[in-house]
Amino acid sequence: MVVAEAGDEMSLSNMVLGFYEEAERERWPEDEATVGDGDCSDDERASGGAATESSAFWAEQLSHLHEVLGKTSAAESRIRADTEEALGQARSAATAAAGVCSSCATRATAGGGCRGCTLRSVAGRLRDAGYDSAVCRSRWARSAEFPAGEHSYVDVVVPTRSGRAVRVVVEPSFRAEFAMARGGAGYGALVAALPEAFVGRAEKLRAVVGAMCAAAKRCARESSLHMAPWRKRRYMEAKWLGTPDRLLATTGAGAGAPVAAGSPESEKQRRFRASMLTLDFGGRTAVEVA
Repeated sequence: MVVAEAGDEMSLSNMVLGFYEEAERERWPEDEATVGDGDCSDDERASGGAATESSAFWAEQLSHLHEVLGKTSAAESRIRADTEEALGQARSAATAAAGVCSSCATRATAGGGCRGCTLRSVAGRLRDAGYDSAVCRSRWARSAEFPAGEHSYVDVVVPTRSGRAVRVVVEPSFRAEFAMARGGAGYGALVAALPEAFVGRAEKLRAVVGAMCAAAKRCARESSLHMAPWRKRRYMEAKWLGTPDRLLATTGAGAGAPVAAGSPESEKQRRFRASMLTLDFGGRTAVEVA
């Protein structure tokens, strides 16, 4: 009898414990899922955190790029409209000539004519519209960080109410300058957000170049690739933000030549360069040329 009573007490205890266990399982059902799935490894947690951080980086860069490009002045808008009209005419001429530049009979680029003729056409169109515009050629020497090179583009010198001239850079194939064959989806979205032709002041250009070069560096790191020297920020800035030779048109076809020293054009160029920004590679700051 004693044994039976003990057995009854044990059965009652088991029933009570079972009741509480069942209640706990209903209250915390995720505990069973955790036990069944097993604990996440440190590598899995690190991978998930890295993916989240990467997504946040690309989203932030895209938002910043839209913000920078969205700010434009009335002068920039007018110059952009005339630039797009000139590029449209160049494309139409190239299409009519079966993909050959109508000015020099060389192979046309995506912008319409060949690179040199396209730049001269845009500069000429802007001069016809009343702007102080010219083709510019930047050159930089070889350094320990990147190779020597040169780059041509168009600029416009716009007077301001304060009397200080402001330089507006016009790059007809801006998006192509940042294209990367092995760039990821995040970098590709940034490139797609760039305008095909850039028109803007040095401050805007510097901000866009900074964002794109930071993105290229991140893309190379995520893909375990080497960062090419011509993708680096200081190399890209040297293309447009250095002190270039400003070429003046000398023929009806729009050909240009560097301004000759000692000529009246040289004096005009000297005054222009006094308010122009150049790149200080040592301190990575912009300084005025005296």
